Amino acid sequence: MEVARSRKGIFISQRKYVIDLLKETGILGSKPADTPIDPYNKVGSKQDSTPVDKGQYQRLVGRLIYISHTRPDIGFSVSVVSQFMNNPTKEHIEAAYRILRYLKSTSGKGLAFTKGSDRGIKVFTDADWAESLSDRRSTSGYCTFVWGNLVTWRSKKQSVVARSSAEAEYRAMSQGICEGMWLKRLLNELKVENLESITLLCDNQAAISIARIPVHHD
Repeated sequence: MEVARSRKGIFISQRKYVIDLLKETGILGSKPADTPIDPYNKVGSKQDSTPVDKGQYQRLVGRLIYISHTRPDIGFSVSVVSQFMNNPTKEHIEAAYRILRYLKSTSGKGLAFTKGSDRGIKVFTDADWAESLSDRRSTSGYCTFVWGNLVTWRSKKQSVVARSSAEAEYRAMSQGICEGMWLKRLLNELKVENLESITLLCDNQAAISIARIPVHHD
């Protein structure tokens, strides 16, 4: 972990760890990728992909999980490749290698923490509806900002199949607001004063409408 301090704030990255991993896997000389996951070819679309070494795959994904602690931009793609730990195939390890090729072009990125006037908590939520080809479950995603700084994020497959995009987004909102409430309680325990209310942001109008109605939703 590399930490840089300045008058503007603190910057945390894992550049050296990423470079070392690229060297070990032989990806350092490969062509970089613009995105950590292929937006046009979903992982799991190939039915007859060749099995690969399970131990090798698990070690690689484990190291990607470690890198994602300072790289929220690969959180979703890492959560996707993590779903195939038991029976990895060539398709899955190629998806993991794509993450590495993306890291090659963005090895210096990390987390920045700066001072600002914003004293609130903002929670951004989203979901992909029925995108998993194996079980058609959706994936929830959220990220939280405290005083303008990103502090927590998560990308996780939902436990049940959502029957509409509104339902998938609503479930993501519920997970996001739980995280926001936990952060607010934590800040209260730390005696942080002048804390503003939690702001929840979602891009699905149907889910927002459901959340505004004060009744129970199954």
